[in-house]
Amino acid sequence: QVHLVESGGGLVQAGGSLRLSCTASGAIFNINSMGWYRQAPGKQRELVKTITGGVTPNYADSVKGRFTISIDNAKNTVYLQMNSLKPDDTAVYYCNANVVSIQGVTYRALEVWGRGTLVTVSS
Repeated sequence: QVHLVESGGGLVQAGGSLRLSCTASGAIFNINSMGWYRQAPGKQRELVKTITGGVTPNYADSVKGRFTISIDNAKNTVYLQMNSLKPDDTAVYYCNANVVSIQGVTYRALEVWGRGTLVTVSS
C-alpha cells in the first residue's frame, strides 16, 4: 500500500509563513504527480498546487503567487512553501499523489490522499 505522511501545519499570524511537507512511501514504482489541496470548514475541497513530472507546477489562482511547490524526487517528498498567509488560507491541507504502485509484478495506477494537516492563520 502507498501512504502519504504530512507535516508542517500549525498556527501562524497573518503575513507569516509555513512550509508543509508530504512524503510518499510504500510500493511505489513511479510518481506521476504530487500536490496539495485544502478544505476550509463548510467549503469544498479545492486544488492549491500540484507538480507533474518535476517540471511544470499547476496552481490555483486563489493563492496568487504566494505559494510555491517543489519536490525532492530522491525522498519522494513534496513541499508547499506558503508566504504572506491570510486568515482565508485557514484550512486543512491535504497531500495528494497519483502514483504507479507495484505489487509483485502487478502495476496499478492509484490516487492517494494524506490525512490532512491543519493550518490556522490568525489576524
